[in-house]
Amino acid sequence: MPGTTLPLSRLTSVPTPSLSSISTSLKPVTYRSLTVFGRRQHLSGSGSNLKNHGTDQEVSAMFDMGAETMALPLEEKMKFEQGDGGRSFGYKKAGANAVDATGILLDAIEFINVSKDDALAFPNVVHRTYPAPTTAAIPTAVAPFIRKSLEVNNTILRIFNDRLGLPDGTLERLHSDNEYSGSESRVIKAPPMPEKNLADKATLGAHTDFGSLSFLHNRLGGLQVMPPDHTEWFYVKPLPGHAICNVGDALSVFSGGILQSNIHRVVPPPGAQAEHERWSLVFFTRPGNSTILRALTEGSPLIADAVRKHPERNFETNSTAEEWFARRVKYQRINNRQGPETWAASRGTEHTPTVA
Repeated sequence: MPGTTLPLSRLTSVPTPSLSSISTSLKPVTYRSLTVFGRRQHLSGSGSNLKNHGTDQEVSAMFDMGAETMALPLEEKMKFEQGDGGRSFGYKKAGANAVDATGILLDAIEFINVSKDDALAFPNVVHRTYPAPTTAAIPTAVAPFIRKSLEVNNTILRIFNDRLGLPDGTLERLHSDNEYSGSESRVIKAPPMPEKNLADKATLGAHTDFGSLSFLHNRLGGLQVMPPDHTEWFYVKPLPGHAICNVGDALSVFSGGILQSNIHRVVPPPGAQAEHERWSLVFFTRPGNSTILRALTEGSPLIADAVRKHPERNFETNSTAEEWFARRVKYQRINNRQGPETWAASRGTEHTPTVA
């Protein structure tokens, strides 16, 4: 079965770009799984470490908010639970999601998601309300973090837009703040898992990200990626002051597969780290709800050529971003499970859909 984890000794360090260098450089910059600039073969990965992103203060404030929220009694947190209808905003308890097609293993993480729309409209409510510590931190922590994350992700979208040969502003218009979307912040807590027999057990199942770009901050190890054309898991080492940027399903589809989304999962942190709680923070940039997920062939000869060379792949999803997102959220929920087909319905652009 695919999914062998490579030992840490197999991991090598990779160049790390600053946001300013990404913004101005015209030369290809190669990472383990992503070259930001170049032609198709250089744009086939999905993520890199990013430094000088300017969000350290906001990140710390978000972790403080997450700790206060997670410390609430479960009964109180469950008043703000996501539910099983495909909505992501709100609280998710540990064990609410399956981690593979068997439905036997359940996830071990809890998290709180705050909609970008709610945060930027505060104190008005767009989608829902949140636990008291989360609500109190929206103006001081959540909204500032979301604004900074949008600046970073929009910068990267502009770079991809240029390198894909799209008309100026195409990708940004698909992610306009003038339309509601599934964009959200998430603070995640995983419990200590020091037992050696759990070392390779996923606490968050293998998946691609649902949207366009993910801006991720980890405090401990445990994140693993399986790049396209691989069947082995690679650890991603957290670096102080760095963030990880991942490409998601929407950009993969928009680019006709030129940009691909790595499958990734979370396992207990290696070694002594497994004795500690694992905290992470992410902002997901997702297209406007009404945006149709399809390859942008009309605007880019490069994308049109990529689609033409891969007739076996379907880049006409006939799905809006909202529908794609809700489907993936809904069918990971264990309460919605009917069989392996439920897990299959939760899949996105994974190159190995059944990997665990």
